[in-house]
Amino acid sequence: MQTKIDLLNTKIAQAQLGGGVKRIESQHKKGKLTARERLHFLMDEGSFEEIGMFVTHRSNEFGLEREKYPGDGVVTGYGTINGRMVYVFSQDFTVFGGSLSETHAEKICRIMDLAMKNGAPVIGLNDSGGARIQEGVVSLGGYADIFYKNTLASGVVPQISAIMGPCAGGAVYSPAITDFIMMVENTSYMFVTGPNVVKTVTHEEVTSEELGGASTHSAKSGVTHFSCANEIECINNIKKLLSYMPQNCEDGAPMLPYETSGSELRPELNSLVPESPNQPYDMRDVITGVIDTDTFLEVHKNYAENIVVGFARLAGRSIGVVANQPAFLAGVLDIKSSVKAARFVRFCDSFNIPLLVFEDVPGFLPGTDQEWNAIITNGAKLLYAFCEATVPRITVITRKAYGGAYDVMNSKHIGADMNYAWPCAEIAVMGAKGAAEIIFKSEIMADKDPVAKLKEKETEYIKHFANPYRAAERGYIDEVIRPEETRTKLISAFRMLENKVDKLPKKKHGNIPL
Repeated sequence: MQTKIDLLNTKIAQAQLGGGVKRIESQHKKGKLTARERLHFLMDEGSFEEIGMFVTHRSNEFGLEREKYPGDGVVTGYGTINGRMVYVFSQDFTVFGGSLSETHAEKICRIMDLAMKNGAPVIGLNDSGGARIQEGVVSLGGYADIFYKNTLASGVVPQISAIMGPCAGGAVYSPAITDFIMMVENTSYMFVTGPNVVKTVTHEEVTSEELGGASTHSAKSGVTHFSCANEIECINNIKKLLSYMPQNCEDGAPMLPYETSGSELRPELNSLVPESPNQPYDMRDVITGVIDTDTFLEVHKNYAENIVVGFARLAGRSIGVVANQPAFLAGVLDIKSSVKAARFVRFCDSFNIPLLVFEDVPGFLPGTDQEWNAIITNGAKLLYAFCEATVPRITVITRKAYGGAYDVMNSKHIGADMNYAWPCAEIAVMGAKGAAEIIFKSEIMADKDPVAKLKEKETEYIKHFANPYRAAERGYIDEVIRPEETRTKLISAFRMLENKVDKLPKKKHGNIPL
């Protein structure tokens, strides 16, 4: 028996070396950890159980039969993160550049099947040169198998992708289907076609970093939700992100023990919104003033900055926050911000995370660029996402709520459970100046001093419409509240809604305006 145990130990040691010492050193020189090192920092100590350690590829072409490595370029298994079960795969760039083979794909699919059956998140650490070319269409089929599993798992268990090296061609579509993508600055990139192909086809000169690096995808394309300075920061972000999510779609949002330390009033909120309706302020100050201290985890921070989305805790309860940002483009809704918020709302609804909306929106961004690029369809995505959401939904209007954007931002009319407004809120079809120019056009034009008359009519319109009380009279606003008591009201309202049951009409699925 000892001889056989020694053989097993030898094989385990061989598998743990991946592509060998030289390739591990090369990985370190690039500023990257190995597949197993990443798992060491991600998982609770001693909790990782590997599956498929001795799997090897089945190819007998192009000399591959003479080069086989246990594990075939991906480490798969399960374990715990902060005591909670997760399933993981970590691609090993030291073995065939982390390229995906038939067996490599089978190992990943096996992990995803287990995750769905047992109701636990899937985390993928991607570091791969793409399809294993020597295997041809078999490798492509492996990618498709993974895409299919990603789609089946979507909305069943949380899926997180960390891009920690190259991710190109077909490899990008699996992360794209998952719920959240993280990238590491300067050592990771994603693109469908690389710089060489781009140069050949379009004659553009571009580096891998410029084309598909972390900064590009976090700020320009919005493909990645988090851009991390290094791999350790990325791994810590994964842990933090997971803490706000339930294990699966059947679980409720995580709830931490909470004891009040005294009054929940926040007097500083009373003076946060400027007297002038045209003066900006940072909506993050409102968010941090209301939620539990240091619990806001912003998502997509550098993309579509006119809307802020992220996770937070309120009296220990995990919630999703969606907020217009008046400090950027006056907080208007446009194509990018609508899609960004819609995706976030749908994630929260999929996993029973209550939604809190802070509203200060002057409307949709006008212009040919927006119209020609389908602001109608893209704006409708956010509208659809809110309408479809059955989780507890609360809106607080801090200042402007104009036009169709008022409807879209989780209004009572599209199913919000509770709607509050601060006394400075302006709920109207449009701004006072524009409204006065339309409603009182003939009077203004006929007056000997049209400028003064316009000002007079603006004031008249503000008095009648640019306040929260008309909406409150109709029941569209449940309560006009002092800013300082916002936190108290929200804690109470979410507690009241924690047993909410709401079902959509029976159907296969809706047809979201894509």
